[in-house]
Amino acid sequence: MRAFASYAAAGSLLIMAACSPQVPDSAAGVGIDGDPFAPPPAAGTTITGEPLVPPARVSTESYQTASAPRSSGPAAAAVPSGTAAGSDGDIARETAAALAASRANSGVAPLEASPSNPAPQAAGNASISDENDFQAVASRQSIESDAARLERQRAQYQMVQPVAVPQRIESAGPNIVRYALSTSNPKGVRVYTRAGLNLQSRNQRNCAEFASPDQAQVAFLEAGGPERDRKALDPDGDGFACGWDPAPYRQAVRN
Repeated sequence: MRAFASYAAAGSLLIMAACSPQVPDSAAGVGIDGDPFAPPPAAGTTITGEPLVPPARVSTESYQTASAPRSSGPAAAAVPSGTAAGSDGDIARETAAALAASRANSGVAPLEASPSNPAPQAAGNASISDENDFQAVASRQSIESDAARLERQRAQYQMVQPVAVPQRIESAGPNIVRYALSTSNPKGVRVYTRAGLNLQSRNQRNCAEFASPDQAQVAFLEAGGPERDRKALDPDGDGFACGWDPAPYRQAVRN
């Protein structure tokens, strides 16, 4: 019984080996003499072998199908069906048909470049102005016309004689600019004696009545300042009311 089972297993293995597909050698056809690590052939050596695509499978019909134009315009109609493509004559006919189609589509013949052709005029070219065009200016002006024009301009030239600066009319009120230039002490340096009660509180209340220190200084000078200060506009006695500063006027004169 065991011998029969052994014979049956051996037979099964033989049947499976006969049915299995043949695995081709991966190194077959690679290199020279089937050696994948062989060096490349020397220069001038002729290599023989089967082409990847047999020549019989490349037909004229398939080449025409692959190279036929996709458009249905005049250029496509110019190539007759069934004509073998690839020759020089066919290429020339196709080129002529494409040029004819381009002329028919745009309505403008293509520009033929040649050294003898005049330069084409660019569309929308602003070019140079008339005043900067030498030929245009030379056509209407000359050295004599320029000289005559200069003479006319000299005849029209008028020299205005200087006149005396009008005198400034002094106003009735004090001039704070003149006062600033007449003083030399810096702001905050006591020059005049001030006496009284609550000078600081009176100064804050009375200075709030003026829109600017300039107006406060004018009122201070009109009321007898800088020697007298009845409204406590100058409690520190520097001669400048409500924080007025003469430095900008002095600096303007020095500049």
